[in-house]
Amino acid sequence: MSHFPEQPPASEVALGWCPYFEDQLAPDEAQLLRMRIATVHRTRLTARSPSGVVRLRLTDGTQTAGFAVGDWVLVDPETDFLFRRLDRRTLLQRPGGGERVPQLIAANVDTLFIVTSCNDEFSPARLERYLALANEAGTTPVVVLTKIDRTTDAEGYLRQTQALQRGLAVVTLNAKTPEAALTLAPWCGAGRTVALVGSSGVGKSTLFNTLAGRSAEHAQATGPVREADAKGRHTTTARSLHATVTGGWVIDTPGMRSLAVGDVSAGLDELFAEIVDLAPRCRFRDCTHACEPGCAVRAAVEAGTLDSARLDRWRKLSEENRNNTAVRTGPRGKRIVKMPSQGR
Repeated sequence: MSHFPEQPPASEVALGWCPYFEDQLAPDEAQLLRMRIATVHRTRLTARSPSGVVRLRLTDGTQTAGFAVGDWVLVDPETDFLFRRLDRRTLLQRPGGGERVPQLIAANVDTLFIVTSCNDEFSPARLERYLALANEAGTTPVVVLTKIDRTTDAEGYLRQTQALQRGLAVVTLNAKTPEAALTLAPWCGAGRTVALVGSSGVGKSTLFNTLAGRSAEHAQATGPVREADAKGRHTTTARSLHATVTGGWVIDTPGMRSLAVGDVSAGLDELFAEIVDLAPRCRFRDCTHACEPGCAVRAAVEAGTLDSARLDRWRKLSEENRNNTAVRTGPRGKRIVKMPSQGR
């Protein structure tokens, strides 16, 4: 086997193996090794086994784009050949747009840390996009507000964020301090997997180094932030799986300046639950909450119990989701998938 001794050995359970994956094994697959995809490249995959990192051998025609960091796969113990991928518990993905397939971000993630900073980079509208993504994937979202040492109104940022979704967990921290790992420890226990997403310059790489216990010699590069607009440079260029100091696993991802939404209807319903709850009280079942008489949602805005900006963002994301969600057309058994933009 071609192992890469980067991190200490870990058991399958410590890697995140659970009955969900065990139940997928066929009787003749007992001798195959269980591994987690650690990196995905254009023509190769590496996976983490209990004894280390392995470069997998792929059969001709294998499309690595169909794999995500965090996937569980079965591997031949003699040849390191990839046998098959197991079904995922959760999957974070971005819509491809048009005819393109979705871009896979990470698989089998228990908690998604949505990282943003307490400065001009803070954007409720952008956070809502990440929350819809996490909700749809079935992953628990936690918003991490960084750089609290550079603001005098950390509580203000905290209140704004908590108002974005019912029961949303939000933490504030300075990613450079050791206390940051302790603050996030409840979600990073043994066998648990977290992923980091967020724009460049919000302290995501710094937080990764803290969670992974990276020394200055082995730390992931962090980039400076322009003081004029609080925007940073990309320092993470690929997704990868690493151990945390608290016994779990962290998947780091490149910074995303923009995030389109698509095929996240359930995620949006959870995000905008207060609007969903009001909708049945509208006079018309297909009310768009724009100009129809007897609209309970607009009545709530006029009464001051619903933020008008919140309704505007719901409308924008709902329309974008419809435009980016594929629909099936044609007779049963012969249906084809089309994007809504086709045929307009």
